Amino acid sequence: MIKQFINEAISLAQQSIDTEQGGPFGAVIVKDNKIIGRGYNQVVQYNDPTAHAEMEAIREACQTIENFSLKGCTLYASSEPCPMCLSAIYWARIDCVIYANTYEQAATIGFDDQFIYKELNQPHADKQISISQIKDKSILKRSLDVFKAWKNLPIRKRY
Repeated sequence: MIKQFINEAISLAQQSIDTEQGGPFGAVIVKDNKIIGRGYNQVVQYNDPTAHAEMEAIREACQTIENFSLKGCTLYASSEPCPMCLSAIYWARIDCVIYANTYEQAATIGFDDQFIYKELNQPHADKQISISQIKDKSILKRSLDVFKAWKNLPIRKRY
């Protein structure tokens, strides 16, 4: 079954380039040996830098099962997930990832994520993008009040 699912992911990657919708990446999400989500890179099609194959597959799988948790699922990808997709995989609680091409191989065709991995480990002051916390006390209090309101909700759906 593994070969069938990884081949489906690779076919979706080919579809992405055949339709000129994005880069050569495809992914499927499987639960109980059944595909519940498919995705291929559509960054160019949607002008959306988050429209990666894994993100699209996660969105479809969650809609299919009507739940934001993909616990019990495996994601098959044509290539090793980038840092953004890997974060989404963790947030979705996917149990396992199986991929074909490595991120080093993706780098050889222009998809190099190494700078992101490096940036994530830098202190905010050393990052290429300016990241800072606002210092206005009234804004900080208001923002914290929203967190407290969430924490104090008697009925809230945790995710």
